[in-house]
Amino acid sequence: MRKRSLTEHFPLLQPEAVQTLYMRVLHLLYRFRPECHSMVIYNCEMFFVCLSFLSRWQFLPMCLVYDFSLNDLLAPKKQRTLTILSAIMNFLHFRKQRMEVVLEKQTKFRADMDRLQAYTKGIREAEKKIEMLTTIPPEQQAEADELAAALSELQATTMHEYQEVVGGDEAFFVHQAQVKLDVSNLKEDISKLKSQIVESPEELKSQMEKMRENVKNMKNSIEETDERVVELQNMVQGVTHTEAEIQQMCSLLQDLESSMSNTKQRLEEHQELMAQYEKKQKELKNLCMEEGQLKRALGMKQDKECKQNIRRQKKREMKEQHVQEVLGQCDQIHQKREDMADKIQEISAETQKLKTSIKSLRDVCSKETEKAQVQAAPVSPSEQYHLHWFSPPFKRDIHLIV
Repeated sequence: MRKRSLTEHFPLLQPEAVQTLYMRVLHLLYRFRPECHSMVIYNCEMFFVCLSFLSRWQFLPMCLVYDFSLNDLLAPKKQRTLTILSAIMNFLHFRKQRMEVVLEKQTKFRADMDRLQAYTKGIREAEKKIEMLTTIPPEQQAEADELAAALSELQATTMHEYQEVVGGDEAFFVHQAQVKLDVSNLKEDISKLKSQIVESPEELKSQMEKMRENVKNMKNSIEETDERVVELQNMVQGVTHTEAEIQQMCSLLQDLESSMSNTKQRLEEHQELMAQYEKKQKELKNLCMEEGQLKRALGMKQDKECKQNIRRQKKREMKEQHVQEVLGQCDQIHQKREDMADKIQEISAETQKLKTSIKSLRDVCSKETEKAQVQAAPVSPSEQYHLHWFSPPFKRDIHLIV
């Protein structure tokens, strides 16, 4: 089977296609438009004008000016400029008023929020207090149950005794009414008997004895009823005394509950203070550790700075030494330069003297040659050779120089 080449798997793309694909990806991901890939050639003087136009073109619609154009910057007119400036001033005045209103609303809102937070905090504290007063701690639940059971039992017994007393009072009142009825009946019987009295003394005596016995029985019953009334009064006093004791016990229970709530609150405050104390201890320990770390870091930093200062001092000393050496070399070079300048001046003076002497010699030679040419006849080449090599040295040098 034939292997495919790399170009068959991945065909060669044109650079324009790759650039178009890349620009499309940038536009989809980052909203990077195609016109942002190239930079328009602009004049540096027009750049600030265009920048000012763009900023005002974006700002003036907020001032209700929708027809701002570039001509208002390039060729401004008086009425048009006044209109734009008045719109800007109106916008600034309106913004100032709105800012004042918004600041007032913000201050009111902040005050309302502070009050709301204070109210919610007070409600939470009240709910906590209510919950703390209504709930009984588990270590005192058994004692509270015992007190509640004793209170309910005491209320049941007092109600039973009160009902008995009320029942006794009703029986007493019924008995008293019956006694009164009997007395009235006896009075009627006595009145009837008086009408039927016979003159016989025996019957009268027997009736008188019966009446005495009845009176005696009635006195005894009255005494018994009085004793029963006294007993009932004593029982009522005992019931009132027990009710007062019950009220006292209820007040004691309420005081006990309030003291229990206070102790619970004190315990919670103590626990909170202990938790805060432990937290502060941990923070202090962490701060001590951080202080130790910072001290170590500071010591290391100071050692490092000391070493760096020593190195800087050494470098500074080496640099100063090098500078001194360079300055010494510069002074030597400057001295040599001055010496060379002096030598050059001397040489130039000597050359100047030589030039003046050469010039004077040339003048003398030219005069002598002119005289010789005037006085002497034409000379042959052999004579010139003879004169050149056998003439005095001074004259030969002058001839060579010429």
